[in-house]
Amino acid sequence: MINIYYAVIDTNVIVSAMLKDNSVPRLVLNAMFDGLIIPLYNDEILTEYIEVLSRPKFKLDQEIVKHITDYFVTQGIYLNAEKITEEFIDPKDKMFYEVTMEGRKEKESYLVTGNIKHFPIEPYVITPREMLDIIEKLS
Repeated sequence: MINIYYAVIDTNVIVSAMLKDNSVPRLVLNAMFDGLIIPLYNDEILTEYIEVLSRPKFKLDQEIVKHITDYFVTQGIYLNAEKITEEFIDPKDKMFYEVTMEGRKEKESYLVTGNIKHFPIEPYVITPREMLDIIEKLS
């Protein structure tokens, strides 16, 4: 039996995955494309993905950006997340946490980020390496 995981993927993980082929973030993205991770998102997250991945400094082909964001829409789960009152170091990080908390109301869900210190210390706020470890341990 194949285990399926639900996760909000922080933008920094996607950017890192796109910039470095055999990196841990790329392996997380590959696991998502392989169907092992079901991405959770909302409109704010999708907008940030498009804006950040389209920055000229990353030199990403717009077809690839479209492919990634289309995957979230077609294979992910859209969540209309409840707003939370907690303060965050970077206010833009709040949307990722809100969607994670919304997802956790129904299923065990993770927030995968390269900026773990920007979020509350919780066992479901994890690094890309920890996400891979969870997949490998439970598969």
